[in-house]
Amino acid sequence: MKRTDQTLLEQMRISEVEIRSRMELLGLDQSELNVLPVFRDVIEQNIDNIVDQFYRIQTEIDAISLLIGDADTLMRLRTAQRNYVIDLFSGQYNSEYVNNRLRIGLVHKRIGVEPKLYLSAVRALKQIIIEVMTDCCPDNADSDKAIDVLDKLFYFDITLVFDTYIGSLVGEIETAKRHTENYAKNLEDQVAIRTRQLEEQARKDSLTNVYNRRAMKDVLWRELSMAKRRKTTLSLAYFDINDFKKINDSYGHMRGDEVLRILGQILTDCSRSTDLAFRYGGDEFCLVLPECNCNQAKLVTDKVQELFLAHFPDFSFSLGLAQFNPDDDIDGDELIQLADEKMYQAKKKSKKEANGDQSPSS
Repeated sequence: MKRTDQTLLEQMRISEVEIRSRMELLGLDQSELNVLPVFRDVIEQNIDNIVDQFYRIQTEIDAISLLIGDADTLMRLRTAQRNYVIDLFSGQYNSEYVNNRLRIGLVHKRIGVEPKLYLSAVRALKQIIIEVMTDCCPDNADSDKAIDVLDKLFYFDITLVFDTYIGSLVGEIETAKRHTENYAKNLEDQVAIRTRQLEEQARKDSLTNVYNRRAMKDVLWRELSMAKRRKTTLSLAYFDINDFKKINDSYGHMRGDEVLRILGQILTDCSRSTDLAFRYGGDEFCLVLPECNCNQAKLVTDKVQELFLAHFPDFSFSLGLAQFNPDDDIDGDELIQLADEKMYQAKKKSKKEANGDQSPSS
């Protein structure tokens, strides 16, 4: 396989097991890493100051200033540095994080940044970040621990960056060793496939065969992050079956289960290839629609309603639609709450109409 067909992770043969092993060697575990996102807001509020200080120092070094070369390149570097610093406090240190660090090392090697210059820059950046953390949160009991964890994370990043430095200077690995590694990779792929299958089962609702609430948290966080990066909208549809308890009481639980199963199937059938359906609660379902505004989402939900009424003309559901814009400062829980509130508004309106408020204006 050509190198251009592989990710940097694949080229460097860095697996999830290897990532965990490297973190363990540095004394990093998830409980320690969880302290860094606590300071994310502080870092984001001061990110311009951090980047300004960093490049003020770097551009005073002739060798670095020569490598940067021009104002346009400096502007791109500043943007990349903002993302790098914020990622340190993201709380997500997975294969995507590692791949980004490997790419940083590859770019630095290609443009000729010597290791001594890279290490001096890392030291300067770390010192600036630590000063911001201590100045802005002098009374935070976790500051010392967070600084220690940050120091370890910088070491973790450095090992990845220097792996790419070394990898670019090393030729092909011995043929005999390659055969052994290929066997190990195939075995790891088989284990990964089986693991993904088991994880998929754990993320599915057994009754409706759509994803469950646990999976929704992960998916919605991922899709919101992608929407921010791509500068696209995302819509969330929240469905709640009206009077579901009455359905169970009047028609029996088997009928209630049938309603849930069919609604789950309808959501799956009506969804676009990029959409994902979830059973959020007992009789509550959600539909995540990436790259979709509320007007577009309504076309999908109208079709859901049409098919649901075709199956169950005596039953109905209430619906709430919420839209996420790339400039919105809300997380997944807040988006769910917004859709939930709109669903309850629709439910109240439906009950009001059912109770006899049939005035011409309603």
